[in-house]
Amino acid sequence: MAIIVDKIQKRRDIALTCKDIFVHRGIKNLTISEIAKEAGVGKGTLYDYFKNKEDIVFEIVNILLAEHDALKEKKMAQASSTKEKVKCFFEFFYNDEVELRGLYKEFVAISLSEPNSEMSEFHAKCYASYSAWFKTILQEGVKEGEIIEQSIALSNGLFALGKGMFLSSCATNSNDKLQDEIESYIDTLFDLIEVKK
Repeated sequence: MAIIVDKIQKRRDIALTCKDIFVHRGIKNLTISEIAKEAGVGKGTLYDYFKNKEDIVFEIVNILLAEHDALKEKKMAQASSTKEKVKCFFEFFYNDEVELRGLYKEFVAISLSEPNSEMSEFHAKCYASYSAWFKTILQEGVKEGEIIEQSIALSNGLFALGKGMFLSSCATNSNDKLQDEIESYIDTLFDLIEVKK
């Protein structure tokens, strides 16, 4: 009797097995042979599931972002104010999840240097999804009477600003200051947009 393999789960399992080697060595310093050895599969099997090593990073980032988003949603549900939710939303850019940030940095570098339609679509989908999520947070803040209605018009720009600050910190290796910079920005912004009581 033939063994039925869940190809989606197998692809996921292979990618996650390779996560640590990508985090510690980076994509440019790895060969397909090293990646296959880390995953415990042959090179041929690796190519059955992935086009190249960039495709593996893409899969890992997809998996980790989904897990991160679920945790972020739970944490934001516990936040008591719009300001706390906004800070929670931006924690991705500076929190302790070094693996995810490191892999996301690799993914962005790949996307900029070797763009392809799948990665471009992924970025566009993520941007639209996160922008909509962030806009919803601000809309709820307006509905609760915490922030002024004009705040909603800032949603896309604020999300882009957070992402830009993250990319800038990656380029300058100054992630240690990023949390303070983002939180200071959010505090200042809320001084301007909070409904005065």
